[in-house]
Amino acid sequence: MRPILALAAAFAATPGGASPAPSIAITMDDLPALSPWPEGTDRVALARQITEALAAAHVGPVYGFVNHAVAERDPAVAPFLDIWRRAGLPVANHGWSHADLHTVGTAAFIDDIARNESYLAAAMKGEDWRWFRYPFLREGVDDAQRLAVRGELARRGYKIAAVTMSFEDYLWNPPYARCVAAGDKAAVAELERSYLAAARDAVRASRSQARAVYGRDIPYVLLIHVGAFTTRMLPRLLAQYRQEGFRFLTLPKAESDPAYAADRNPALPPVDSLSRRAAGKDGVYRSPDYGPALAATCQTQTHAGEPLR
Repeated sequence: MRPILALAAAFAATPGGASPAPSIAITMDDLPALSPWPEGTDRVALARQITEALAAAHVGPVYGFVNHAVAERDPAVAPFLDIWRRAGLPVANHGWSHADLHTVGTAAFIDDIARNESYLAAAMKGEDWRWFRYPFLREGVDDAQRLAVRGELARRGYKIAAVTMSFEDYLWNPPYARCVAAGDKAAVAELERSYLAAARDAVRASRSQARAVYGRDIPYVLLIHVGAFTTRMLPRLLAQYRQEGFRFLTLPKAESDPAYAADRNPALPPVDSLSRRAAGKDGVYRSPDYGPALAATCQTQTHAGEPLR
């Protein structure tokens, strides 16, 4: 670890003492779709909205992490992936069925990775699809399991797609579906406000974590998920990042930073997540928990039995 951290520190200073603009790589999980959707939603149409928003924002090629079981089980959503690829966006491995390593065990988890590969190889046609993101970001119940999976990823030529910025955007999808069903426009407006606030909180948290661990901004890797509400909010979300001074770059470019050495090469010893390494250090911002409020939104009653409105 010490050589990696020392190399990272060497990148902290810039000529003349100027701080570079912070950078962020957008990545999207759960293609073609695992989230709750408002009734009547056309998920294929949403694929066009997502790809058009990414193109309009000039964020560069965004990796989409695929669970191909969804497309195989529901052919109606399979065109989502075709639209993604026709837009010039790359795909990578999120496991065939979004299996939970901590539940299914090592052998079944590795089989799930392998089962996804035939689609990825055909879809990417020689381009680099060998990036892997752990479902649920769970990397193993103990060191033995973590090392076993990393060893298999290294043998198969994968890089690990780390996450250094996230605001659990998937939490907004269920209340959005409920509010649309209820016709509650005021509640949807509040979901929009809190979504963008959560994204701002995540920026503050990730930047404070990076400064605590590395003494500098790193190129952040943002995790967001395919879903109806993120589709609705994507143009505003990307505009907000730009307004906050971020420039966009690709996942491979972000992970060329020394901070990601153990993720880019899973044959190296694993390191804890950025948030875990920063925990307990001075000056680290902790994002508020939006989950309870979202769980109560557009429900008939609150947990206390009182009407929401």
